[in-house]
Order: sequence, then C-alpha cells, then structure tokens
Amino acid sequence: MIYLWAFVIGGLLCAVAQLLIDLTKLTPARILVGYVVSGVILTAVGLYRPLVVLAGCGATTPLLGFGYAIAEGVRKAVGEEGLLGALTGALTATSAGITATLVFALLIALIFRPKRKM
Repeated sequence: MIYLWAFVIGGLLCAVAQLLIDLTKLTPARILVGYVVSGVILTAVGLYRPLVVLAGCGATTPLLGFGYAIAEGVRKAVGEEGLLGALTGALTATSAGITATLVFALLIALIFRPKRKM
C-alpha cells in the first residue's frame, strides 16, 4: 500500500506544480522555491511529517521533501548542538543530495555536449 500512496501523493504534488506552471504567470524557479519554503513551513507546524509517514518517498522526493529535510536537519541539530545547529543542520541534512546532484550534473556535462540553437 505504501507504493500506492507514494505514487498518489508524489503525483499530486507534481500535478499541482505543473498546474501552477501552466495556469499562472509564475516562473518555474519561483514555483520551485515556493515548494521548498512550503516544505519547511509545513514541517515547522507539524503538518508534513504525517504525509511523510503515509507516502514515504512520494512525499520526500519532490521539492517539498527537500524543505522537509532542511527543517528536520535544523530541528535535530538545534536539539544536539544548540543555536549553532540552526546554521549547520540544514547543510548537514541535505549535503548528500546536493553532492549527488553536483556529481551527476558534472558526469552528464562530460558525456553529452550541448548543441547551439540556430
């Protein structure tokens, strides 16, 4: 059942983003930032954790999940290190994903050469 919920919740989050792209004048960059900030806010008020428990990676993979990871990392680090954790928690929690993104982007850039538009 977790696979069904992951598909439904992840699909709904992506469908909402696509509708925002298609039906509003918001740029994709603003929508992406809005999703990350929304993930942080929903986690801070305790609304996103139940969604993560229900949908698993369907809720943690989209950009709302990145905001969730930032908020949870800060919460955990502040509990362990105090106020300094507010500065280090987000980077610690998301460093693996950021590193993987950079490495894969570099590999793709080395393998494929972009063509100039005419």
